[in-house]
Amino acid sequence: MPIRILIADDHTLMRQGLHEICTSIGGFDVVGEARTGAEAVALRAVTRPDVVLMDLAMPEMDGAEAIRRIVAEAPTARIIALTMYRDESYMLAAIRGGARAYLLKTVDAAELIAAIEAVHRGEYLVDPIIAARVLGELHLTPKDLPKFQRLLEKEIEVLRLVAKGLDNREIADALDWSVHTVSNRLRVIFEKLHVTNRTQAALYALRQGWATLDERPD
Repeated sequence: MPIRILIADDHTLMRQGLHEICTSIGGFDVVGEARTGAEAVALRAVTRPDVVLMDLAMPEMDGAEAIRRIVAEAPTARIIALTMYRDESYMLAAIRGGARAYLLKTVDAAELIAAIEAVHRGEYLVDPIIAARVLGELHLTPKDLPKFQRLLEKEIEVLRLVAKGLDNREIADALDWSVHTVSNRLRVIFEKLHVTNRTQAALYALRQGWATLDERPD
């Protein structure tokens, strides 16, 4: 089955270019194009794409808010923030909102295709140029960290698998658990860490040194 893609960008030429890239090699199906953040949220609900390519600077509703609303409606949504901005505020807003990848529009077509395929598999990607800035921003001192309950060893193992990009079924297979058990354990982990989605949990694991950026599913 082709990977179904929703493109959200307020520039017509950019949408056309992304559409051409995604449809020229086969294996991809562009199911919708949005010109604003609000339109992206509405189209996502109708088209239910596998991957959303989301610009961040758009009218009516910016991309970061659109990402937040989409993830609130569909927690497993796989969104790539694709932007010209290296600014930390854009980057962190997108990641905290639930984006699984943050890429600069300077990537070439091959890199974009590889990123779409990786995110579709459940991986998390940050452009190498800005990865250090993300982790640096998240490297808070102990007094800055919110109060949270200590994680059990098994919960840390679950979090490490989340950071590797595994979905609930894959985690269940790896730990010989049921998917229901994984879902319940993740809910407890999120509550303990005061996070609301898998991306935030994965970044917490990176900050704590429980996972690394170069880890990928086995």
